[in-house]
Amino acid sequence: MNTHQKYIERCLFLAKNGLGTTYPNPMVGSVVVYKGQIIGEGWHQKAGQAHAEVHAINSVKDQSLLKKATIYVSLEPCSHFGKTPPCANLIIAKKIPKVVIGCLDPNEKVAGRGVKKLLEAGSKVLVGVLEKDCKELNKRFFTFHLKKRPYIILKWAQTEDGFIAPSTQKNGNPFWITNTYSKQLVHKWRSEEQAILVGTTTALKDNPQLNVRLWDGKNPMRVVLDQNLKLKKDCFLLDRSIKSLVLTSEENVKKNIDTENLIFEAIDFENDVPKQICDVLVKHQIQSVIIEGGAITLQSFINTNLWDEARVFKSNSTLKKGIKAPYLKAKNQTDVHLDNDLLTTYNHD
Repeated sequence: MNTHQKYIERCLFLAKNGLGTTYPNPMVGSVVVYKGQIIGEGWHQKAGQAHAEVHAINSVKDQSLLKKATIYVSLEPCSHFGKTPPCANLIIAKKIPKVVIGCLDPNEKVAGRGVKKLLEAGSKVLVGVLEKDCKELNKRFFTFHLKKRPYIILKWAQTEDGFIAPSTQKNGNPFWITNTYSKQLVHKWRSEEQAILVGTTTALKDNPQLNVRLWDGKNPMRVVLDQNLKLKKDCFLLDRSIKSLVLTSEENVKKNIDTENLIFEAIDFENDVPKQICDVLVKHQIQSVIIEGGAITLQSFINTNLWDEARVFKSNSTLKKGIKAPYLKAKNQTDVHLDNDLLTTYNHD
């Protein structure tokens, strides 16, 4: 690993602190280096607040050293005015002579304009250090801007003999397959993504809260498919405690009035539902979503090849009969044991 890679790696380490809190902005880390020493560092902590470069520059005690320093940043400095001023302008104003960047920003508002502005101001700019790692860190952000859809994570739990639920289940009583550790990990995952989605049957049978009560973090927006508005008004998903989106028919949208935390959107349930779901989520600026069930909803995303990751828990319990788990064929996988549960993560080819 060369010197530039070492400092970009530090940027990536810092950037990860912003997972789940920077949406709709990307996670970004930055360090300022002078004579082989880091003299300032920072990361983007929350959308609407100062960016990584600002924190890094402001943390330098002796500001006169900036004119002789190099600033490293995992993602191209922004060049436009949003909720904060352009970071490229700040770097130029501080007369930092060298800028090393992990990867370019895919957002059309930036997309090379930050680098162009720095070069025109006379800065020496190097782009593409640990580029693959930098893009992987912001896979949600890149998917949203380049593919015009959210980053899609499929998640389910199944018994050792391949079932996700019994054939009959009393509505409102969830059937648990995984252990306590796995449950807590799922809540951590929820805090890292922008939305979480379930189908009608899962919502009716489990009456899920879809929050992060077992983890300290931000609740994702809840999304539920409910074509015929079968959900009872006193169910958790409609309690307005968390922003929730109900995907239903055009007729039902006309019958309901949106409130701050309960929104109704129409889709055509007869045609390519996964694609329409993605389009609605993009409309609401959602960059990532966890699909938590049920089997039909999960399988529909698999069948249309519309997914990025699948996280599958397998317990050592058995049902012998019940609702079959989704069928997924994928080569890239990793396994982790969580006590008596096995977590297999699949990455789309």
